[in-house]
Amino acid sequence: MKIWIDLDNSPHVPFFIPIKEQLEKKGHSVIVTTRDSFQTRALADYHKLTHRTIGTHYGANKFLKVAGTFWRALQLAPTILSERPHLSRSHGSRALIILSSLLRIPTILFFDYEHARMLPLIRPALGIAPEVIDKSRVASEFRYGLHTYPGLKEDVYVASFSPDPSILKTLQIDGGEILATIRPPATEAHYHNPASEGLFVEAVEYLTGVPDVRLVIVPRNERTQRDFIHKTWPEACHSGKIIVPERPVNGLDLIWYSDLVISGGGTMNREAAALGVPVYSIFRGEIGAVDKYLTEMGRLVLIEQIEDVRSKIRPVKRVRPNGPAIGESVTLAQIMTLIAEYLEKSDLA
Repeated sequence: MKIWIDLDNSPHVPFFIPIKEQLEKKGHSVIVTTRDSFQTRALADYHKLTHRTIGTHYGANKFLKVAGTFWRALQLAPTILSERPHLSRSHGSRALIILSSLLRIPTILFFDYEHARMLPLIRPALGIAPEVIDKSRVASEFRYGLHTYPGLKEDVYVASFSPDPSILKTLQIDGGEILATIRPPATEAHYHNPASEGLFVEAVEYLTGVPDVRLVIVPRNERTQRDFIHKTWPEACHSGKIIVPERPVNGLDLIWYSDLVISGGGTMNREAAALGVPVYSIFRGEIGAVDKYLTEMGRLVLIEQIEDVRSKIRPVKRVRPNGPAIGESVTLAQIMTLIAEYLEKSDLA
């Protein structure tokens, strides 16, 4: 079979790489498209992924966001009409869902945040999500229902992760310092709450005042967030107290060698939790089931108000094991089983 995967956000790149590899081992051919936004294209290039970059992101304006989604679906159409895939899948690409619906291509939709807006009048064939998701909220959105897998989506690729210490040399970081990795909020996402931005600024202000702490801030948007960081903390950036990577870096390597992680989004928080790194969430949108689960398990700390920044965040050296637990991903195996079961039961088999 020919399968189309669309990567429209940077976290989708590491998630789909092992899935793509498994599909190709089973004899399927895979077409990968990417969107030129949030370092998605750069990360795909970093991982040497064969892909075609089509379309971009149109900012936080709701009208432009909607119009841009339909425009990207049209931009994708010539390639997809030429390739004629039998099946499509994504982790929330609306352009893929729209075009697949128009071309009658069955879609498998992965997601791990039940409060994301589903497209009206379009029902993907199958939904796949973590088992902690409240199925009753979203099961009716899919023609063949919602199926779940154990653990987190990040477990798909973290299970085979092997750290590369060269990232410390690349970023000119002394291993004896306390390393804090920070990811700003997703200011252009429809679920963004401006309160997250205040928590981000307070966290950076706090940690720049702590001796022996170095901050690596990974911006989501090269056009605005990078400029904001340099303009707001020029001295800290000039002195090297704050490091803003000039090129894409392997997020898992950065997290593994960090002593703490602070993020305004979901993926980096969950990657840190999966690797056992202390992690603090400054996300102030509606909290999803996955983050609630991690919080209850003590693997994630929610920073809910300004006062929490200095009372809850602990900038200390962590005792890092020799390496993460490497092995077969139970999560990946279950996802591939669900895909195989769908193919066997559908008209595509």
